[in-house]
Amino acid sequence: MPGKKKEKQENSNKNAWLKYTKEGTEKVFQYCEGYKKFLSECKTERECAEEIIRMAKASGYKDLYSVKKAKAGDKLYVNNMGKAVALFHVGSEPLEKGMKILGAHIDSPRLDLKQNPLYEDTELAMLETHYYGGVKKYQWVAIPLAIHGVAAKKDGTLVNVVIGEDDNDPVIGISDLLIHLSADQMEKKASKVIEGEDLNVLCGSIPLDKEEKEAVKANVARLLKEKYDFEEDDFFSAEFEVVPAGKARDYGLDRSMIMGYGHDDRICAYTSASALFELTETDRTAVCILVDKEEIGSVGATGMHSKFFENAVAELLDRMGDYSELKVRRAMSNSHMLSSDVSAAFDPNFPSVMEKKNTAYFGKGIVFNKYTGSRGKGGSNDANPEFLAKLRAIMEKHSVSYQSAELGKVDQGGGGTIAYIMANYNMQVVDCGVALHNMHAPWEVASKVDVYETKNGYAAFLKEI
Repeated sequence: MPGKKKEKQENSNKNAWLKYTKEGTEKVFQYCEGYKKFLSECKTERECAEEIIRMAKASGYKDLYSVKKAKAGDKLYVNNMGKAVALFHVGSEPLEKGMKILGAHIDSPRLDLKQNPLYEDTELAMLETHYYGGVKKYQWVAIPLAIHGVAAKKDGTLVNVVIGEDDNDPVIGISDLLIHLSADQMEKKASKVIEGEDLNVLCGSIPLDKEEKEAVKANVARLLKEKYDFEEDDFFSAEFEVVPAGKARDYGLDRSMIMGYGHDDRICAYTSASALFELTETDRTAVCILVDKEEIGSVGATGMHSKFFENAVAELLDRMGDYSELKVRRAMSNSHMLSSDVSAAFDPNFPSVMEKKNTAYFGKGIVFNKYTGSRGKGGSNDANPEFLAKLRAIMEKHSVSYQSAELGKVDQGGGGTIAYIMANYNMQVVDCGVALHNMHAPWEVASKVDVYETKNGYAAFLKEI
């Protein structure tokens, strides 16, 4: 139509793959092998926290609560209930001058077992679930699933459970209605095709010999008892997560992408932590925060709304012999932070929800979201342009490929992160991370070069800001 502005068909930034030699491309692939292993083995926030702490110790980090005094150059970590971690590389400048912070979350959308989940129906043993975070429920049926989690017994013993990941393990799953009988189902809205209360996991069908009542359920309970010394009433104090079974895989005929469960937001957790571990020295204290519960509002004692990070900063100041409430407040307000979270990559299958000049693309590097939120920016942190200008200069100084994006067209929806929570301390914060396809699906997809560029961007931020 006359007068209508024509959208460009691609982002003006060059594809990041083009700047790499063969040797550079090999470095991208090599780095992503480590990330794939992390993603395959860390499917819950507990597993992520445990692995990050293991990596931290290997890099010379010590438990903050195990040291009496702290000084410049020290590397310290705080473990918050096994489900959130704060890492500190203490700088030469006083802490009250602020910190440079990378903050990501390590929880992902999933299905949680209910506290009384096991039952039998028509001689099939089933487990009831309650979905966690924003999911399309129909995506979770007819795929292989695994159970990861812990059970806390009354004597204080913590039992770790992983079923469905080893090649010799069985998997479990949720059945879907056969196409031959699905005429009514196919008429439903996508949000109603599978109801939340129908996400029941099939886990057994052999009855226990000589058991007269609910023999199949009894047989499943027997197997759990034999392998894990786990009684049925221990579900009461258990935290079991049902997740897609299987490892992260190379995606694409050219192996340029990674398909895996939990890219959101373990992709930013891994790149943030590894960027911090690369840091050799720093003026202001460099920090990586990895938190739980972002997918349900950052609530609870292990979410970003808790005081655990503020308390950790206070403890660090105390060990540096420099504590006061005012200095804690100054340390927070003088800080700069990248809220390390994922963005939505343009998908040629669904172009109508994106505005091409203001969306992220595979292969264009780290993504800065000045704001997220829903529709009229509701619930977002809206970063200051002065801060963005500094970040542009840093990325270009270190030859990091970067792009800016919004989360889809204005009236399509959007999303939130932990950025607005940390901005409450009056610190400078912006959302920044990797663009994905299939966000919140059981299997998400990311570009390897974007993973590598994001790690490099985080490392540049820690060196320069």
